[in-house]
Amino acid sequence: MALNFVQQIFFKLFALIISVIYSFNGGVVAPPTDAVIKAKNNDAKLVFATVADPQVSNYLFDRYQAFQESCIDLRNADRLDAIVGIGDIAENGLAEEYQLVYDELKGVAPRYIMASGNHDVRLRAYSQSYARFSKFTNALNGNDSMTKNAYAEGKYAYSEVVNGYKFIVMGTDKTMMEEAYISPEQLEWIDSEIASVKDGMPVFVLLHQPLKLTHNLPTTWGNGTNKEAGSVGDQNDDIKALLAKHANDKTVILITGHLHAGFSQYSYEQIEGFHSINVPALSIENKDGEEGGNGSGLTYIVEVYDDEVLFRARNCRTGEWLTKWDTSIPLK
Repeated sequence: MALNFVQQIFFKLFALIISVIYSFNGGVVAPPTDAVIKAKNNDAKLVFATVADPQVSNYLFDRYQAFQESCIDLRNADRLDAIVGIGDIAENGLAEEYQLVYDELKGVAPRYIMASGNHDVRLRAYSQSYARFSKFTNALNGNDSMTKNAYAEGKYAYSEVVNGYKFIVMGTDKTMMEEAYISPEQLEWIDSEIASVKDGMPVFVLLHQPLKLTHNLPTTWGNGTNKEAGSVGDQNDDIKALLAKHANDKTVILITGHLHAGFSQYSYEQIEGFHSINVPALSIENKDGEEGGNGSGLTYIVEVYDDEVLFRARNCRTGEWLTKWDTSIPLK
């Protein structure tokens, strides 16, 4: 990603500041390599890492350090076919923040599928937020795949195919603070994209915010009374009905983030025939959950086989598999 002169000066100052801070904190600590990321079986058709809610900031240094350490684990992987971002990539949607993420992720995998989150969008005009996010995503891939494969010009929603498996990326169609607005046009496009997948094949739908009353909402959002809290918002029921519509013929897997919740019994749910996985935050402290509460570095390494999709829980900062929280989704 190309920076202008002012940004280049800022980054030199930033690098100096964090080097001083890290020198007092012991520096970036690489995770052990005793159990590097490697597929359980050699016949995996696809292996990808989820990256949810890094919310990398150019002033929250501890968060940036957590992201750097997690990326070392991803970089050491035996095999990753893709990095799949589940939104809130940058804390404030700043070009400098995306540059920090780019510097750590570039070269980790051959493909990058990045969904936007509310933090990526909410602080400025939609067109400016989109321009920054699409430039960042296209730069990671070295092409214009995000813009070329968008359902409409200048929109966050797009689709990608990796190793024959389809990813459908949802994204808000207007600037929102916490929720997302999914237009009727985007819903129609999602319907046709899922329908195009061969029966029996898994299809991955990426959406930053989960559906309401799933994954222990609204309690997970710290609100026990507002049933909408922490969810995608007004189009919730339309999205759920659309995914359920295809659940008889396809293995529909919804992957969300947003909640900053560690692994627990609520990480996976089956909803009206389709599957929903909520991914913990990678760089922010996960505020609850049975595994990783008040810690970061959590993610899923996903392996696709002929008969199952295996979500393997991992702590990238400690280089450990957390097998208790693995989830296997059988294919139809």
